[in-house]
Amino acid sequence: MMNNLKLDILAIGAHPDDVELSCAGVLAKEAANGKITGILDLTRGELGTRGTADIRDQEAAAAAKILGVSVRENLGFRDGFFVNDEQHQLEIIKIIRKYKPEIVLCNAIYDRHPDHGMGSEVTSKSCFLSGLRKIETKLDGQLQEAWRPKHVYHYIQWQDMEPDILIDITGYLDTKIKSVAAYSSQFYDPNSKEPETPISNKNFFDSIKYRAANLGRYLGTEHAEGFKSERYPGVNSIFDLK
Repeated sequence: MMNNLKLDILAIGAHPDDVELSCAGVLAKEAANGKITGILDLTRGELGTRGTADIRDQEAAAAAKILGVSVRENLGFRDGFFVNDEQHQLEIIKIIRKYKPEIVLCNAIYDRHPDHGMGSEVTSKSCFLSGLRKIETKLDGQLQEAWRPKHVYHYIQWQDMEPDILIDITGYLDTKIKSVAAYSSQFYDPNSKEPETPISNKNFFDSIKYRAANLGRYLGTEHAEGFKSERYPGVNSIFDLK
C-alpha cells in the first residue's frame, strides 16, 4: 500500500537524538502550528558507549511523541560505517519520495563525530537526486514519483558555527529539553553507572539551554535554533527581517 502522508518538514539525523539536540524546537513549534512533521534516523546508534540500540529505539519513540511528529523511521545504516554512496542514497531517496517533504533539516556540514558530516553529505545529495525522474525507486512494488524538497537546511551540533538562519523557538525550549531527556541512557544522570562520555555530563545538557538563549539574543527573543543554508535565504519584504 502506497503511503499518502505528505510532510511539511522531514528532519534527518545520523543517530537517534541528533534531531532532538539540534532542531527539536523548530519541529515542536511547527507541529503546534499545524504543520506535518517527521523524523528519519539513519542508524540505530548501536556504537554508542552508553545504552543499547534497543533502548535507543524506545527512547526515540518516546521523544517522537513529545515532539508531536507524525512519523519516525529508521533506515538501520551501520553506525560509524555508513558512507555517501549509491546504495545509501537510494534508501534515503525512497523516504523522501515517500513523504514528499517541503523542507529537510539534516546534520551539520562538519562536526566532531564523523557520522554527522557524512549524514550531511549523503542527505544533501539524496535530496537533489530524488528530483531526477530517471532515477527509479520502488515502494511496495510500485514506482515512486520524483520529488525534490524546496529547502535543505543543516542544523548545528557539537561544533559551534555561524548560522545563516535563526528560527525563533521561544515557548518551545521546554519541549525540546523533554525530548532530549527522553534519551535517559545517553545524557546526564547522576545515578548512572555507565561510563562517562562527552555528552553525558551536566555541562553538555545545560549547553542546550544556553546555546538556544544565546541564539535567541541575536533575534531579540528568548530562544532560537540556528541553521546553515545550501542557498541564499530570502524574504518577501525587508520588513520581514528581524
